Amino acid sequence: MEKVNLREKFSRINESWSPKIAGEVNDSYVKLVKFKGEFVWHHHENEDELFLVVKGKFTIRFRDRDVELSEGEFFVVPKGVEHKPVAEEEAHVILLEPKSTLNTGNVRNERTLPVLERI
Repeated sequence: MEKVNLREKFSRINESWSPKIAGEVNDSYVKLVKFKGEFVWHHHENEDELFLVVKGKFTIRFRDRDVELSEGEFFVVPKGVEHKPVAEEEAHVILLEPKSTLNTGNVRNERTLPVLERI
């Protein structure tokens, strides 16, 4: 049991869209990720996904609307809902999601990370 300093952990992340495991809560991971640019359209068949903005801002695009999130705000994307995160500038985001959640959901491509690094 150790405290986590978010500023220090985020300083160790050098690439965008590459979540790192910073902790565990029951059957979920606490993941830290830097967003910049556009991710891919995807959904998670069996998992809800919580996005909490620590620094900056980003948009979650849905097929019918956009949700803009700023520092101190979070949003839960329900399982099965197609979405695409987009960040014009770098954003630091915490993801809270089941350990089974693949970063690209139903999509398999060069951004898919089947094994995540712990920081």
